[in-house]
Amino acid sequence: MASTRRTSGFPARTPGSQILDENKEEIWKPLLDSISSGKRLPEKSLLVLGGTPETQRDFLESVSTDGPSGRRQQDRGKKPPIANQFALGYTYQDVLDTDHEDTLARLSLYLLANPSPSFTPLIKPYLNPRTIPNMLVVVLLDWNHPWLWIRQLRDWIRVLRSLVLSLDDASKDVLQENIAILQEKGRSLAGDGSINMENVKIPLGPGEWDEELGLPICVVCQNADKIESLEKERGWKEAEFDFILQYLRTILLKHGGSLIYTMPSAPGSLQTLIHSTLGIKSLLKQEQLKHNVTDRDRVLVPPNWDSWAKIRILRSHFPVEEVSEKWSVDIDAPRGEAGARSPPPDGDEAGPSEQQDAIAPPSQDEDPTSATSLYEKEIRNPEDYSQPAPFLANGIEVTSMDPQAFLTEQVHVLDQLRQEDDKEAALKAARKEADPSTRSVFAASTPAADDASGVVEEHIGPVQFNMGGIHVNADEMVKRLQDREASRSADATVTTPDATDPSAMSNDKLMSFFSGLINKGGAGSPSRAS
Repeated sequence: MASTRRTSGFPARTPGSQILDENKEEIWKPLLDSISSGKRLPEKSLLVLGGTPETQRDFLESVSTDGPSGRRQQDRGKKPPIANQFALGYTYQDVLDTDHEDTLARLSLYLLANPSPSFTPLIKPYLNPRTIPNMLVVVLLDWNHPWLWIRQLRDWIRVLRSLVLSLDDASKDVLQENIAILQEKGRSLAGDGSINMENVKIPLGPGEWDEELGLPICVVCQNADKIESLEKERGWKEAEFDFILQYLRTILLKHGGSLIYTMPSAPGSLQTLIHSTLGIKSLLKQEQLKHNVTDRDRVLVPPNWDSWAKIRILRSHFPVEEVSEKWSVDIDAPRGEAGARSPPPDGDEAGPSEQQDAIAPPSQDEDPTSATSLYEKEIRNPEDYSQPAPFLANGIEVTSMDPQAFLTEQVHVLDQLRQEDDKEAALKAARKEADPSTRSVFAASTPAADDASGVVEEHIGPVQFNMGGIHVNADEMVKRLQDREASRSADATVTTPDATDPSAMSNDKLMSFFSGLINKGGAGSPSRAS
């Protein structure tokens, strides 16, 4: 009987074939891993310090805008949210190539507006050996309050120094390696003449990299369009703007930092500066950073470009050595007077006024010769009325009296005038009661009245009016009436038995007046006489 067992057409698995399959898996896994790692986006980080939630959003818009063309990067899909209302904020951006097709890198942005020491532990986890070589620190300053810049910058440098000191040994080793790379970046003489100078490095000059942080730093001065209003409203001159620029450049030279002025309508080369510092290179177009220290609203100082000699070109009398030396003392001072206030409660945004108040005013114990104090003596806060009033451009000192003292003095003056008026009115009333028959004579005999009337008559001439087509002089008419009244009063005094009684004089006149009317009526109308 034939066997009815069904046999399989697949070859039987042997121990050797199992080993071969395992080798195939080991071959494909590294290949797939290499392909996935090749397509992985480079990760770059920005630590944005300072500003307000609004100015931080303006900065993010400027970073995503191509400066020369003014074209924003296209949003692929849903736009990432910006969480910067409380403590440490976060958002991200995809850096696109010039044609907006290829993605060059993923940019993570960490946002912190308050330099409070309580927020420093929030940043520490993001500083590690993997992120430190790919991180840039950005400090935001606002042209609406330039008198606070050095104090704000000092507070943020102290925060960064304390943060770097708190890192572990592995992160500190990476920081030292990063410092060496940053100091040599862009300092070669390549391209000068026909001789190959790629290996020739420019040595560090005085004041350069004296206070390295291990991280590249970039100061962004926003709202540069306010420079014009400072010139018109505050009376600032070129000396003030040059002083601010020289001060910032001297400080950033010690940290190996860069400087740029921006405005919402014209971000300039901000995107190019950030991408070049982070090592993000376009595959289609290579843009070169061009320094600019002449246009006061479009300043750009690339890293490793500046020097003391270049800083002195603006104003030769600027004390660059003194500022550089005193700045090292300022950032080492204990953080007592510069401690910021507690963060706003949940649900409240920190407005511009709150951000300005977050930087405490200089304390009385602060050294008046420090770098911060020297800056604030030249660039004064116009809203600080506790300081002596400065001299204007014309040399006139503006002083004002306390409002309450001024009003108190005016009350005394008004009381004195009121008392004089009451005395004068009482004196006139007493004279009228003593001799009522000579009211007009007394008024006419007053010297002040005569002088006043004479001046008025000489100025405006006689008063005239038209009466039935005849021009009548009012002054002459009044004088005639006064003379007639005086003659009548004199006649009444002679003929009346009781001339001292005014009521008797009036009664006699009335009786004679009505008697005349009756006599005239009787003569003309006999019927009435009967």
